[in-house]
Amino acid sequence: MVRTVGFSVLLFAAAAWAAGPVASGLRPGQRPGPYSSLVSVGPERGQAHCFICATADRPAVIVFARTLSDPLGKLARGLDKALAEHKDAELRAWITFLSDDQAALDPQVVQWSQKHSLQRVPLSVFEDEVGPPSYLLHREADVTVLLAVQQKVVRNFAFRSGELNDQRIAEVLGAISQITKKTPSKVTENTKKDPEKNKPNYTGRGRD
Repeated sequence: MVRTVGFSVLLFAAAAWAAGPVASGLRPGQRPGPYSSLVSVGPERGQAHCFICATADRPAVIVFARTLSDPLGKLARGLDKALAEHKDAELRAWITFLSDDQAALDPQVVQWSQKHSLQRVPLSVFEDEVGPPSYLLHREADVTVLLAVQQKVVRNFAFRSGELNDQRIAEVLGAISQITKKTPSKVTENTKKDPEKNKPNYTGRGRD
């Protein structure tokens, strides 16, 4: 029985390797569009909130996830630390979970946050497992991470289930310095004058 299970795991890993890296999310240079999700952990708990709208030109780490895994928890703790370290750069970071049942997932997200002792990273649920359409998230991607600044994506990372390990987490966290250097400390005048550019787009179900 153990030998059979082990063989199945090897077959799964081999299939993932043969498929190559999964391409998920916006490419570098593309603009992350507005979307609203229901906050599970954070100051706006229980409210529909558009994190990308509030971020404007500031540097941001945008994470989409489909499962509440321990490796994701380790990444979240790293983001918690990064938010404190890059406070002067006004770094923003949040995790949006994708699910067709926000009400069922919400208490699990809260428990997961407590388990990993998260203090700064807000967590929300987008009530559609496909995710915000404009973000082009691949269905095979368990975790998609976008690093953006000045409303443009700079780096893109995507992981199938089981691919997010310590090495990849370190790679993501190490790339944050690329978006926190020489960034504006204030929202640009263009953003202030044209709030429609950052108006939330309520594409998920159940938030009308």
